[in-house]
Amino acid sequence: MNQYKVVETSVVTDESLEKILNEYVGQGWVLDGIQFAMREASKRPAMAFVLFTREVGKDSDG
Repeated sequence: MNQYKVVETSVVTDESLEKILNEYVGQGWVLDGIQFAMREASKRPAMAFVLFTREVGKDSDG
């Protein structure tokens, strides 16, 4: 069974995304994707949603 995590950020910089990725991957989450919400008047994203998954409910022995 998969568990999902969505992390929302309104600070969309390489540093902020890197911090989120390192934090959650360090907790055992696997990056599933990043979705950006764009502003009409700008080429920079207004927000980002970082999506993670991890498998739960199985024995670690397989």
